[in-house]
Amino acid sequence: MRRSRPRSKPNAIEVSERDEVRRMALSLLARREHSSRELHFKLTARGCAESDVVAVLATLRGERLLSDDRFAEAYVASRRERGYGPLRIEAELRERGIGDETIAAYLDESERDWLDRARAVREKRFGTALPGSAAEQAKQIRFLNYRGFGSAHIRKALRGDTER
Repeated sequence: MRRSRPRSKPNAIEVSERDEVRRMALSLLARREHSSRELHFKLTARGCAESDVVAVLATLRGERLLSDDRFAEAYVASRRERGYGPLRIEAELRERGIGDETIAAYLDESERDWLDRARAVREKRFGTALPGSAAEQAKQIRFLNYRGFGSAHIRKALRGDTER
């Protein structure tokens, strides 16, 4: 008489699926930092079960492999270096599920720093000469506004004020 193999438990299947979700999450995190919301979206878009995604993300947060604070810090530094202003960076962080406290903590640079950044971005795009016509000034205002600088920064950057 031949003995049949014991059937695998349903939990074993769930564990292997959860392991696959974890593997995918770690693969994404190895490339760059992600916010919890971004990672949740990417994993569910790839067909992972909601319950597995929630469990894996909680585990990763507990192991400090997933951190919205670390994501916000890296994101702000990256976008700032690419010439984006505080208003745009703040909006992009909100889209990615970052809370107000975290946003404030990483965007809280002095007014002078953002003004210097607005001036540098304007000069890189348009040169050191201040706009001569109203049309040129409007063009530069639109550009800096699109980049996420506030009206006070734009006004001072276009006036060429040396005061902060």
